[in-house]
Amino acid sequence: MLAMSSIDPKTARFETRAIHAGQSPNPENGALMTPVYLNSTYAQPAPGEPIDGYEYSRTTNPTRTSLERNLASLEGAAWGLCFASGMSAIDSLCARLSPGDHVVAGLDLYGGTYRLFTKKYQRFGIEFSFVDTTDVANVAAAICDRTKYVYVETPSNPLLGITDIAACAELAKKAGCPLVVDNTFASPFLQSPLELGADLVLHSCTKYLGGHSDAVAGAIVGNDEGLREEIAFYQNSCGGQLGPLSSFLILRGTKTLALRMERHSESAMAIAKFLEGRDEVEKVIYPGLASHPGHEVAKRQMRHFGGMVSFELKTGVPGGKAFSMATRVFPLVEVPPIMTHASIPAAERRAAGMADGLVRLSVGVEHIDDLLADVERGLVAAAAAVEPAATA
Repeated sequence: MLAMSSIDPKTARFETRAIHAGQSPNPENGALMTPVYLNSTYAQPAPGEPIDGYEYSRTTNPTRTSLERNLASLEGAAWGLCFASGMSAIDSLCARLSPGDHVVAGLDLYGGTYRLFTKKYQRFGIEFSFVDTTDVANVAAAICDRTKYVYVETPSNPLLGITDIAACAELAKKAGCPLVVDNTFASPFLQSPLELGADLVLHSCTKYLGGHSDAVAGAIVGNDEGLREEIAFYQNSCGGQLGPLSSFLILRGTKTLALRMERHSESAMAIAKFLEGRDEVEKVIYPGLASHPGHEVAKRQMRHFGGMVSFELKTGVPGGKAFSMATRVFPLVEVPPIMTHASIPAAERRAAGMADGLVRLSVGVEHIDDLLADVERGLVAAAAAVEPAATA
């Protein structure tokens, strides 16, 4: 017999909530998976009296509601909002800002976030201070009476910098502004920013939450109802909501999140240790290594160290390109200086610690021996790479 009641979120463990939170079997037929509600409008018993608030799918959709409740449960939040992409989520955050407002942001940010801040919102009179948030003294020095957000990624993209969330939360609280933590690289399974004092947690659900490279999505979760109302207003006004099919796919992905993150982390550690012993590599960046400057903070605020590994090749950008093109098991090897962070001027990239030979691996769940063999293949190609000859 099927149990029709939902789980108790106060007692259920993470893995159980990942599968059940926000969802119940359909009482009409017992279907376990939340249906994909491919509808734009909803019938109303009387004009202006929608059932459970459902009147137009740009505003609310039952499939998206299930995902939002699921993600809120995983992050220990009161509410969640899901967007068409991670960038759409960040854009809705920025829509709350007014000319003259100020944001303290990490120096090492996803290139798309940096582009949105500098190319769109700076021209509206919003000021951004990009600082190395791994040293909280930099955050404290950058905050002013106009600061409306402290915005951090931890681990950051692509240098995997670790920011002390609790320390930044204390600074933001004193300044009277929200701390926003992009938790994409850690996922809710590895890190719980709200428990550490953050006000809002952001995700590109495209990555670990979805887990299958078949949906683009974003999310914001939090506890402050006033913030929710403001962000939801801009989401609804601008049409940045997540569609029902993508909501279904991300909801499917969260069910295996815990299993995948454990495997990602285990394999990433093995690869990081392997890279440390290679002559082709100048530097390995992984929070699980004792050599990582943020290792102790990561141990304190993360359950495992994640599936992202960055490293610097001695042969620069040509080495990164050669490494990427030689691999077969890794479907996409990131070479940030010419890919995700190409929009950041070279001088600024280098000042932030992003060497030209930087490569970022998103370690999958394939067998570790096959992953290591692929890394070996890439290193051999990188070692032979040279800068192309200049043409006359």
